[in-house]
Amino acid sequence: MSAATTRSRTPRTPDRLCVEAVELARAAAEDAAFPGVVGEHVSAVAEGDRVVTHYFEAKEPGYRGWRWAVTVTRASRAKNVTLDETVLLPGSDALLAPEWVPWSERLRPGDMGPGDLLPTDAEDLRLEPGWSGEDAPPPNSVVSAEMAELVEAEYVDVTDVTEPAVTPVVPARGSIASVAEELGMRRARVLSRYGLHTAADRWDESFGAKTPMAQAAPASCVSCGFLVAIGGSLGQAFGVCANEFGPADGRLVSLSYGCGGHSEAAVMPAPMRPAPPVLDSMASDEFSLRPTPPADLTPSDLGHS
Repeated sequence: MSAATTRSRTPRTPDRLCVEAVELARAAAEDAAFPGVVGEHVSAVAEGDRVVTHYFEAKEPGYRGWRWAVTVTRASRAKNVTLDETVLLPGSDALLAPEWVPWSERLRPGDMGPGDLLPTDAEDLRLEPGWSGEDAPPPNSVVSAEMAELVEAEYVDVTDVTEPAVTPVVPARGSIASVAEELGMRRARVLSRYGLHTAADRWDESFGAKTPMAQAAPASCVSCGFLVAIGGSLGQAFGVCANEFGPADGRLVSLSYGCGGHSEAAVMPAPMRPAPPVLDSMASDEFSLRPTPPADLTPSDLGHS
């Protein structure tokens, strides 16, 4: 082991003059803090050659376990001790604030209220481009060949191939039974017109255009990328919200409903609102009943004697 390594591991001996400068350090701490919040002197620790840090108790409310640290030093062969820095540092049992978490990770479903806007990232994995004019769907589309192969491979991994497969009875394509099954008509009874209207009124009351959330929204659900379209006659007025941070996630919402989690809320400008009119009813305006004559006219010109 070298001599330099031995010296570095040997505890430093605090400089005597720096250690004795307790009052100088206390005055510096009291100058940086509020009056009466600097407590007793705790310790003095050598930070280097002729560099000592004095620790004082901190009595500020909310700073339990913190300490005022005042570092003093002096030059070589000098007898005057000078101030280096004053900081408030946490101790071993100090009360610390929790680690900062970005808002995108703190947000939880149900946190959004009326008037709140939730911007979406341009690369949000929950959204994909709409119709682009091409015949082939995008690679990440649920109907693309790549996604179909991936889903099939995952299905094989979770399916027990040792069990005999049960072949479902599928109606022949093009038959009346297949068409009825596709339209959802292979049931004993379906909703009547009255049932559809009452359901629509009930859903519109909870997630419709007249709710406070929709009134404060930047746009309606009909233009939102998180809206999942539904079939049937109800699909002309309702859809399913698929925004996990929205207040209606997984709910049937009216197309005229809206919230701050609109997929285009980050790029959609706020609607212009006219300024309220200003009426001054405390002052009076003077209106002349007769026009003011020019200054160069005389009373005779006006017909007065």
